[in-house]
Amino acid sequence: MNAPLNTSPTSPELGREILAGGYRTNVHDNGQGFPVMLIHGSGPGVTAWANWRLIMPELAQQRRVIAPDMLGFGYSERPESPNYCRDTWVEHAIGVLDTLGIEQADVVGNSFGGGIALALAIKYPQRVRRLVLMGSVGVSFPITKGLDEVWGYEPSFALMRRLMSVFAFDRNLVTDELAELRYQASIRPGFQESFAQMFPAPRQRWVDGLASDPAAIRALRHETLVIHGREDLVIPLHASLDLANLIERAQLHVFGQCGHWTQIEHAGRFARLVNDFLTEADSASGAH
Repeated sequence: MNAPLNTSPTSPELGREILAGGYRTNVHDNGQGFPVMLIHGSGPGVTAWANWRLIMPELAQQRRVIAPDMLGFGYSERPESPNYCRDTWVEHAIGVLDTLGIEQADVVGNSFGGGIALALAIKYPQRVRRLVLMGSVGVSFPITKGLDEVWGYEPSFALMRRLMSVFAFDRNLVTDELAELRYQASIRPGFQESFAQMFPAPRQRWVDGLASDPAAIRALRHETLVIHGREDLVIPLHASLDLANLIERAQLHVFGQCGHWTQIEHAGRFARLVNDFLTEADSASGAH
């Protein structure tokens, strides 16, 4: 399952290959300034570029943007005998920062990536300046029908078309063209094979496995921005309410008429919100 990275020189999903935590890792590294690491979600066929394509150029105008394909996803390595779990992904993310020589970064996590970002901030608090959790896991909740369908995906155009409707509130985003694009992404060599190994049924255990201890969340001292779409069918809004209540220095922003794709459905607003939040820390620390 150690499939080579896509060798097409024109694919926007390819950044550059680094060795992070001992694993070949596809990472986008753009812009200059204080670094921000973006950790993608866990949808079928996902890559860092697919998740963050509308956000990376905006943030890169003022800061260094690091967006890896996490272990087992996208064009990063797929271990022969994987141990896919929260701690494995946390160590992979730290490996990315170590390889790039980054001592501290802001960290933005989407959904699954939010759970990884939260656990990273708990285990390595000095490596994180500010934290952004978007439609995030990280606390236990009864698994939604939407998340069970996402993690239980078996490749077909019809199912991918349905998942697009689960992800997005805006029906205009849910087109046959997008569904076909994401379906084709999900059947690239090695993609579905590794995805199927990550979240096998019963899937409630993976929600719980990505959650952090509430006492450890409560002990966090990081300024944290929690973002959620009110109509999210994948991660329930109350998960973000719980996170905002647990984290002492948290603020919560809820987008109405928005599903799980805040960074796509409200890309401009999302980018400005995150950039303003991180710029506060730039001003305080003198980073530029």
